Amino acid sequence: MNIRWLGHAAFELSDDSATVLIDPFLTGNPKAAATADEVNADAILLTHGHADHIGDAVAIAKRTGASVQAITEIAGEIGEEGVSVIDTNFGGTAEYAWGTARLVPAFHTSTTPKGTVTPAGGLVIEFGGTRIYHLGDTALFSDLALPGRRGKIDIAIMPIGGHYTMDRFDAVVATQMVGADIVIPCHYDTFPPIETDAQAFKADVEHAGYAQVVVLAPGESYTP
Repeated sequence: MNIRWLGHAAFELSDDSATVLIDPFLTGNPKAAATADEVNADAILLTHGHADHIGDAVAIAKRTGASVQAITEIAGEIGEEGVSVIDTNFGGTAEYAWGTARLVPAFHTSTTPKGTVTPAGGLVIEFGGTRIYHLGDTALFSDLALPGRRGKIDIAIMPIGGHYTMDRFDAVVATQMVGADIVIPCHYDTFPPIETDAQAFKADVEHAGYAQVVVLAPGESYTP
């Protein structure tokens, strides 16, 4: 299984059988590692409805035939565009041929470009025998510890940029709470307000002994 950072909070999970996109904000993303026309998808998973997360989901789904999993109200909005949707709410798990994806709470706001307001979420994804927790956009809050109570988190994908999400200092605390073996930082350096020092985050986490931090450049991949 391969995890590729597409820039900002967008990731591609892939193996020989399937490709899954998370929050595919590519058009208008100055750090995008691919265009919306270049990526493939069997499924698209959304944490919430902000434009920098819902991104190119509809266009990619129409081109590839991928389903889009999102919180119920966002799925309803996207479904009106003529794409296949899976409308899980918090705690809901969707089953796929390649694994599962469960929507869990984040602490953040969420309004789609069309004005649909919902809570924001994160995703716990089982793919290729690996459990991945994409925290979505979130502040530090105690519920971040809960997904790991159900089963050990192998890899956490975590925002560190501050301003709109928790910063790199709160993310160190979140790393301890989540309990993953590997942490991949995201949602930083895309725009000036969220510029931060990912290597300093890595040093702080690893000095504390909480996890191994894998800092990727947009377009780079990590294979567990």
